[in-house]
Amino acid sequence: MGYEINGSIRAKEVLLVNAEGRQIGIMSIKEAIKNAEEAGLDLVNVSPTVMPPVCKMMDYGKLKYDQQKKERESRKKQKTLDIKEIRLSPKIDEHDFQTKYRNVKKLLGSGHKVKLCIQFRGREIIHADLGKKLLLQMSDELVAIGTPEQSPKLEGRRMYIIISPKAS
Repeated sequence: MGYEINGSIRAKEVLLVNAEGRQIGIMSIKEAIKNAEEAGLDLVNVSPTVMPPVCKMMDYGKLKYDQQKKERESRKKQKTLDIKEIRLSPKIDEHDFQTKYRNVKKLLGSGHKVKLCIQFRGREIIHADLGKKLLLQMSDELVAIGTPEQSPKLEGRRMYIIISPKAS
């Protein structure tokens, strides 16, 4: 009876490494399992593709726990990128435009992408060019801190543009 590796190669002997990382030597699988049980550890196949395969004596439960812990830590350090939406009207006044501009500037400064959206109501859709002009004006004023990802896009009764923060 041999030891099956990757479904095709069969081996009767393994290179055993102890918990401290020192090589014990090449021995049969039964002897390696016996040595691991005497030490109170698990026998883990570390390198199955080499001949003879390399097995290490270790606490498998602790190994899995440490891997999960590292995974959680790396997820904590990841920065999630949120897209914040700011809605405008095609009939917006200058003061309201400046207020929206300050809000967008603050969001871009904190590292968020911003989706500027204009909702056309009723017959306002006829004047979609005014909405496009408004979005382009906003993106032109934000050129110092953000870059538009594409030109204004019209989908149904909504026109939008996405502005991402410039890398600092």
